[in-house]
Amino acid sequence: MKPDIHPSGYRPVVFEDPAAGERWLCGSTVTTDRTTTWDDGAEYPHVVLDISMYTHPYYTGQMKIIDSAGRVERFNQRYGRRARPGAD
Repeated sequence: MKPDIHPSGYRPVVFEDPAAGERWLCGSTVTTDRTTTWDDGAEYPHVVLDISMYTHPYYTGQMKIIDSAGRVERFNQRYGRRARPGAD
């Protein structure tokens, strides 16, 4: 790691996603009043997240892909192309 490139307060922090039951130790400058004990026995700041890489649909592969071409085709099948009144 290059010296003097990180902001002040950069330290190891435990992040937790309770929905996935996952915890990980990562460097961060986030502030928190909570602390927790990590696997190595040391105490670190603790941040609880609502969503993370373990539960976000983009990373879990459960993201819905909207088929816009299919929607247009279904619309045209239902309603077809209609001539405008007065257009000859």
